[in-house]
Order: sequence, then C-alpha cells, then structure tokens
Amino acid sequence: MTKPYHHGDLREQLLNAGEQALGEMPVEQVTLREIARRAGVSHAAPKHHFPSLGHLLGEIAARGFARFISALDDAAEAAPDQSPESRLMAMGRAYLHFAQANSAAYQLMFGQREPMVMTPKLTTASYGAWSQLVDAVTAIVGPARASGAALHVWSSVHGLSALKLACRVPPDLPWHSVEEQMLRMMMEGLKAE
Repeated sequence: MTKPYHHGDLREQLLNAGEQALGEMPVEQVTLREIARRAGVSHAAPKHHFPSLGHLLGEIAARGFARFISALDDAAEAAPDQSPESRLMAMGRAYLHFAQANSAAYQLMFGQREPMVMTPKLTTASYGAWSQLVDAVTAIVGPARASGAALHVWSSVHGLSALKLACRVPPDLPWHSVEEQMLRMMMEGLKAE
C-alpha cells in the first residue's frame, strides 16, 4: 500500500529526516529513499519538494549555516566586555563548539560537496557566514586587511575543528587548553603586522 505523499509540513519533515540520516550514516549512504522512509512517506514524495538528493542536502546545509550564524552572533553578544577582540574570541569558541555539537551538518556545510547542490539558500547562507566573519575581523584589523585576516581566522578554527572531529588532537593535550591557546595565538597573529 502506497503512503500518501503529503501530511503536515512535508518539506520540513524531509529536512529533519535528512538531518537525522546524516547524523547516523555517511553522506554517501544517504538516499532520497532512506529520507522518505524516515519521514514516513512514499519514496516518490520527496520529488514534490526537492528535484534531487543534492537539492535536499543543499537545503540541509543552508539550515546548518543559519544555525551556525545564529550561534556565533549569540556568542559575540554574550562576550564579557564587548570589545572586538572579546567578541571574536567568543565567536571562535562558538565555532569550535558548533562543529562538535553539530558534526554531521558541519561536515556537510564545509566538507563534501557531491552530490550537494549549491541552492540559492545555501549560497546566501554560506556568504552570510563569511560576511559575519569579515565584519568581526574588520573591527580589529580594519578594512584593508580584513579579507586576508578573516581567512586566517577561519583557517585556524576550521583546522582545529577538523582535527578534533577526526580525533587527531594528541591525547595528551587537554582540549580546552588547546582551544584557548589556539584562539589566543590567532588573536596575536591578527594584531601583528
């Protein structure tokens, strides 16, 4: 018996089912059929909202970027003294925390691109994350150095996140100490000419 393709907000259910699948299996094993099964709909139902698996994955990544931007904004707003340096340090900590707490979404956002499609929402969201970082760094180094300095910051926190996710941080180094030391060194590098 075929299940009806639409019940409630099917698009949202499919996105949630896709995120769940990504959290439990490698992206290469995630299929539209598996997502439909998890959403409790027929295998043809996702086509009513997403032309392909790649489009659905692109929308999941866009949702990840929206949560990511919000998490970094919240951290910056909660920084103790609201100096540009303190705000950026808080954003760095939030970045590292987001990568750990949302590893499936994070790896989709910043990792594998096949078969993911760069949907308009994903393009806008990923550019929004980059702009957020450039704005935060501009407050410290000024506009002339902002793009290069933002790439330095991103490379630093992304690299440490990738090492942590891959369990490549040496076991004798306590994670919190490594995180704080790296963020301090990153900040010192920004301030140096």
